[in-house]
Order: sequence, then structure tokens, then C-alpha cells
Amino acid sequence: MSAKNRSFLSGLRHALEGVKEAVKSERSMRIHVAMAALVVVFGFLLNISRTEWIACISLFGLVIGAELGNTALETAVDICSPQHDPRAKRVKDIAAAAVLAVALAAAVVGLLIFVPKIWKVFFG
Repeated sequence: MSAKNRSFLSGLRHALEGVKEAVKSERSMRIHVAMAALVVVFGFLLNISRTEWIACISLFGLVIGAELGNTALETAVDICSPQHDPRAKRVKDIAAAAVLAVALAAAVVGLLIFVPKIWKVFFG
């Protein structure tokens, strides 16, 4: 195996460790992963279209990526500013707001995809 391939595999291993650590330590990440799993289950049950799957999977990546970035930023801020500093709080709050914005957009898209399908099942 070439050094380049080992480097890629090593980077992939580190990235997966980061995901594992975030899921283990962050309640919000566990909620996002649980919501994604729920969407997958309902996606299969309600037979969503290929385009709807693309939207859902893209939003999974955006929300989970935003949460990973938020977690990394919060950790870095805690390292750089262990004492209370209103600027550190501001940075953390803004990073959390970015996750909220993406998660709310994902929720709206989810409602647009799933509510009509669920409505059809019950009132159809």
C-alpha cells in the first residue's frame, strides 16, 4: 500500500473517530442521528421518491456536518478560553445558531416531503 493510500485511510479513521466521539459526547448529535434514522425508516415505509431521498440525504449531511463543526468549534473555544469570556460565549452561540438554522430548514423540507404522504395514508 502506498504512503498516499495509508494517509487517506489514516485520515478516514481519524474522521470516523471524530464522529464516534461526537455521538458519544454530544446529546444534540445523538438527536440528529436518531432523526436521520427515523427519516430513513419512514422514507422506506412511505416509498419516497429518488429526488426526495436526495434531499433527505443531503440534509442529513448538512445537519450532521454543521453539528460536527459546532462541536469542534466549541471544544476549541473551551481550550483557548477556559475562563468565562463573553466573546467565547458569543462565538459558541453563533455556531449553535448555524446548526439551528440548518436543522430548521431540514425539518421544513421533511414536513414538505412527509406530511402529504402521511395525510394520504390516513385520509386518502
